[in-house]
Amino acid sequence: MKDREDIYNALSEILVSLFEIDESDISMDAHLYEDMDLDSIDAVDLVVKLREITGKKIDPEDFKQVRTVKDVVDAVEKLAVS
Repeated sequence: MKDREDIYNALSEILVSLFEIDESDISMDAHLYEDMDLDSIDAVDLVVKLREITGKKIDPEDFKQVRTVKDVVDAVEKLAVS
């Protein structure tokens, strides 16, 4: 993943395929828990899938403050730089 758009597109694909979220419901401001009805187990699954895609170890602690799609994009972008 090269940039924020790549990260967003990959995340959107994950949300649609893994969690059956309607693509029209996905936006940078969409709240993972309130708007998409994800729960803590879904969040762990998301972290595992992102780790597979990025090849980076993702500390679940880094994702405790993640609430929106933008937060996930920011966190993954930060990992890509490190």
